[in-house]
Amino acid sequence: MKKLINAPNSVVDEMMEGYAAAYPQYVRILPQNKRSIVSVNTARPGKVGIVIGGGSGHEPASLGLIGKGLADGVAVGNVFASPPPAPILEVTKEIHGGAGVVYLYGNYAGDCMNFDMAVELAGFEDIRVETVRVTDDVASASSSEQRRGIAGCFLVYKAAGAAANKGLSLDEVVRLATHANDSVRTMGVGLSPCYLPQTGEPSFTLGDDEMEIGLGIHGEPGVMRGPLQTADEVARILFDRIMEDMPMGTGERAAVLVNGLGSTPQMQLFIIYRSIAKLLEERGVQIHRSYVGEYVTSLEMGGCSVSIMKLDDELAELIDEPADCAMFVQV
Repeated sequence: MKKLINAPNSVVDEMMEGYAAAYPQYVRILPQNKRSIVSVNTARPGKVGIVIGGGSGHEPASLGLIGKGLADGVAVGNVFASPPPAPILEVTKEIHGGAGVVYLYGNYAGDCMNFDMAVELAGFEDIRVETVRVTDDVASASSSEQRRGIAGCFLVYKAAGAAANKGLSLDEVVRLATHANDSVRTMGVGLSPCYLPQTGEPSFTLGDDEMEIGLGIHGEPGVMRGPLQTADEVARILFDRIMEDMPMGTGERAAVLVNGLGSTPQMQLFIIYRSIAKLLEERGVQIHRSYVGEYVTSLEMGGCSVSIMKLDDELAELIDEPADCAMFVQV
């Protein structure tokens, strides 16, 4: 796999330098820790701070989602690896406006350990921090508490960031972020692997005519491997698994995200969205808002995921709120 990089061990820091240089109107890197990026204009006194983070390689998540209506700062880890506690703490201190901070991240062991350590360290700074872990990946476990967080994190971040921007209290932001997480489900399909810069090795292997349902964004095994099927057939598999876990019917509303994993053309993503829209229509579910594109990638992995959020009035209002970030704008 050919890559436009310099040294494999420098890809994350050089990416961050380039990102901050490209979008100085949105973000800056903290001098006290080069893995800490904060918004230049969203933190303010009395506002609940939103900190997100995780491994690199999923861009635009997480560093591209800093700005109005989303996150105030992000701690960046190595490729597919959690950030350590130090950059998380530095971001927390920088964006704290006196009303507390919420940590939002995918439910992975390394992230849980390091963000929990940062919570303790923030306590020594008299900063109250609460945590909401995203657990939207239906394929990863039967129990929702044990599930991984994948592309549905975008919708959770969107709801939580909007709630914080509206000036709601820490407890309310936590409640709404938790409600958003409880209301979103995701299923994905992998078609081809990505290649880690440090090793040059594929994250998994698939035959030329194979696909894998439920494959994780780091190459974690899925739930079913078999011959590649049509877009309509794949969409039906993903949709049915989501509906089995979160049934929806006539009169209900949804936000829908069809997310590319890094090398899937938009043509194919729109074909998948077409199928999902028809399946929801057959159930009498109204699509309130839709997102199609790359939101949580896996380097150059082939494939996509489908996220569906069941909306009530509270969540619909938050999903509709404007947002303005370097890699995402909603008016």
